[in-house]
Amino acid sequence: MSELTVRLATTADRPTLERLWLMFSHDMSEFNGQLPNPDGTFRDDRLHQALADPDWAPYLVTTADHTPAAFAFVRGLTAPTRVLNTFFVARGARRSGIGLRAVQQVVANHPGPWEVAFQDTNPTAAHFWRRTATTIAGPTWTEHHRPVPNRPDLPPDTWISFSTTAEAPA
Repeated sequence: MSELTVRLATTADRPTLERLWLMFSHDMSEFNGQLPNPDGTFRDDRLHQALADPDWAPYLVTTADHTPAAFAFVRGLTAPTRVLNTFFVARGARRSGIGLRAVQQVVANHPGPWEVAFQDTNPTAAHFWRRTATTIAGPTWTEHHRPVPNRPDLPPDTWISFSTTAEAPA
């Protein structure tokens, strides 16, 4: 999977993002204990906000043949620090380098300070984000824990902070 397109999603991409969101939510349910709604969907307020709020940037990641492989939702475009709020790579694209390359391109599109949250109970995500932070920012990134808002039943999220001024990779 050498060629990759990382682009801002449009309203025309909504059906694709909704399907990817279901896969993301299913994967995350292992770590947050959330079950689907009666209709088989999951809570999707972040998806709707990413597509509607001008302070968010929803990205769709596709392969050379235009197959959807991942998505990323950035929030806080006008804030001092951007947050990579949600990131997902489809299972068939994992461990191919798509995730790292997608994050590098998204971050390069919005230079400056960044934060990313993940759960320590998800060892794959923990490894990915620490490796990605090191690749992007070298040894200058930091890590700390914060409680999950309105979810005292969950362990705190792990937050990684870093900064970049890099240009988007070609």
